[in-house]
Amino acid sequence: MSTQAGATAGERTGRRGRTAAGPRKAAALLTAAAAAGTLTALPARAAEGPDLPPYAFDASAQRIAGAASSGNAVELEPGRTYRDTLKKDGKVYYRLNLGTDRNSYVSVVAVPKPGGKAAYGDGFQVSIQDGSGTECGSQDVNFAVGDHVRPLTAYARRIVDPDDSTCQEAGPYYVLVERESDAESAQDDWELEIQHLTEPLLTGKGPDKLPEAWPSKMPALPVGDAKDRQGGDGFARAVSVERGEWRARIRPGQTLFWRVPVDWGQQVFASAELGSSAAGDDNVSYALALGIDNPARGFVDLRTGGYNGKPATVALAPLRPVAHENRSTYETATNGMRFAGWYYLTATLSPEVAEEYGDGALPLTLRVDVTGTKKSAPGYAGDAGVFQVTAQDEKAAANGSPGTEADGGGTAMVALAAGGLGLGTVLLVGLGAWTFLARRPTGGR
Repeated sequence: MSTQAGATAGERTGRRGRTAAGPRKAAALLTAAAAAGTLTALPARAAEGPDLPPYAFDASAQRIAGAASSGNAVELEPGRTYRDTLKKDGKVYYRLNLGTDRNSYVSVVAVPKPGGKAAYGDGFQVSIQDGSGTECGSQDVNFAVGDHVRPLTAYARRIVDPDDSTCQEAGPYYVLVERESDAESAQDDWELEIQHLTEPLLTGKGPDKLPEAWPSKMPALPVGDAKDRQGGDGFARAVSVERGEWRARIRPGQTLFWRVPVDWGQQVFASAELGSSAAGDDNVSYALALGIDNPARGFVDLRTGGYNGKPATVALAPLRPVAHENRSTYETATNGMRFAGWYYLTATLSPEVAEEYGDGALPLTLRVDVTGTKKSAPGYAGDAGVFQVTAQDEKAAANGSPGTEADGGGTAMVALAAGGLGLGTVLLVGLGAWTFLARRPTGGR
């Protein structure tokens, strides 16, 4: 039986109070072309122990140093991915130069050194602020269960809305990333993977009334004709799946990443079943976690379940169909289903399982269903970029392509539309994550 490992997540928007927060790891070395200025090429994978595959960072990510002050912050360009390092209790700024023709999303993935200890409240917050320090949106994440580290992800957004009185001017904005760690927790630096994505506005006012009735019953998930589809080792290498039953193997302490295309009007359902073990029968609480994140690496939901050597299944709670009006609520699981595109499924097996059952891989079965009739997009005023499902996406899902292969061999592909960098800038990239989110939500849109 699955339990929710983190009740809710939330965001802040300038005039509102503090966000809901909550529960705050495949190739050899790859290098990317160096960018101008302070950017330098770096290895594409985090150095980890020999036991588990390292987290697969985006091969196009460029090293950048966050600043201690907003006055010295380096700009994050739309459609690009960056790498940085965050120290214990660190606090760093980055700059955004934003117009008024697109929404902006900045996601941060924190990758601690494997094997470290963590306290419940250890984690970080990412926020976007305007030039006066007014907060436009934020999200906190921390380790919700267990006492071990694992990848965490969070995002912040700045939404262009004429009905809002804050964060609406064109000009400089700042991304603030703040880490908090208990004195007894691991003191290691965390590697960060940072993305700046933009979303076109609508040609008119979009639908904003959330239907009271929706298909909230969990369907029978696909069984039979199971195929091997081992998950990837990071967001950029998330393995594509479609409706079906997929076999993998997972080791204690490992996180696997998949992605599934979900179009407007469609619902996604998923469960993960951990196979039995003859090594024992002791119970491990919160042994398996199954999470889902949206195309901008925004947390949507995460569930956990225990393991006692018998088959154990964790299922996501039913989620609303993908719709623009979902952003009208502050409830995280609904607000996160705000656009079409690749949704990311992550499965994590607690390292505590090794203490009772050994560190060998256990069989894992991922069952995925996508239901509902596709609907038209809500009327974007430009290229939707990653916030759509293309024929190529559907082909990748059928073939099981990893993210970088499915996206044409690289995850940072920038398209410039007429009118400059701010209009039509998109990033085709595999996304996904592991997060736990917990406080009462107070922000939407």
